[in-house]
Amino acid sequence: MAVNNCGENSHGECALGALGRFSFQPLPENPLLGPSASTLDAVGALRRTLLTEHQTWRLFTAPWLHAGIFHLLINLVSVVYLGIHLEQEFGPLRSGMIYTLSALVGSLVSATFVQDSPQVGSSAALFGLLGAMLAVLIRYWRHFNDKCAALLFIFSIFTINFALGLLPYIDNFSSIGGFTSGFLLGFVSLYKPHCRDLPTNKVGLFDYGVQSSIKLKQKLDKPVLRIVALLLFGLVFSGCLVTALWRINLNQYCSWCHFLNCIPSKRWSCNDMTSSCEILQSVEHNAELTLTCMANGKFMVFPFTNISPARVGDLCTLICS
Repeated sequence: MAVNNCGENSHGECALGALGRFSFQPLPENPLLGPSASTLDAVGALRRTLLTEHQTWRLFTAPWLHAGIFHLLINLVSVVYLGIHLEQEFGPLRSGMIYTLSALVGSLVSATFVQDSPQVGSSAALFGLLGAMLAVLIRYWRHFNDKCAALLFIFSIFTINFALGLLPYIDNFSSIGGFTSGFLLGFVSLYKPHCRDLPTNKVGLFDYGVQSSIKLKQKLDKPVLRIVALLLFGLVFSGCLVTALWRINLNQYCSWCHFLNCIPSKRWSCNDMTSSCEILQSVEHNAELTLTCMANGKFMVFPFTNISPARVGDLCTLICS
């Protein structure tokens, strides 16, 4: 938010303006209490026009960005809860591998569907952990402490975060890619819970004691299932990588897919087209800046003229939406 500096760039029209430099863009611009579209572009968000300019480094930065405070908090709570359970049973190495690879695959999927608006995909890593948890639930069905609670938890976290992705700037396609990769990697790597001295009243994902934990490791280690899941993951990863590097836009073959990413509303914009505005500056008496959208004829007058080109683009998109 220090980079965004809403107080200066938006001339005081900010949410929670008392925070000064760390205040947020007006809610019609970003309903998630976050920065402007131009700031997201500057820090590494994905955008179709930027990817076509060979800025492939954005594939590695977008998965670690959040669209706003609401996005950050919901992701953080979900990741901490999921991560604790998976790390306790399978260790930090395997859990961290799933988290990282899911974020990368999610970014590749996002690149094939992203349109001309900034998108961030930090939810891909979270959905990767969700997919891994579902794989664990399927594989260890008989050994779960509370199957219904586990299913309800996975469904609730999935629904809440996917619904959040229907707001601007959060990429649900990266979440879908992350969930798919996490599900497959869960079968590949999460096949042996830690074998350690466990009390008989252990509280966790599984219901097993000291002796049964050894049998569980031997029983659930199915190499064929792991090999099939690994091959499927390899196909998904390579297919997404080729599609992203060739900059193929799958939206051309799916006219309704963009509704999975953002639902239009009067309260925010899902504009995915490059907006064009006529700019008129008045220096007589009080300096004013008038922006007129070339697409719909709407205009807005601002009582200042010292606006950066990037900020003009943000305002133009808002007017044209």
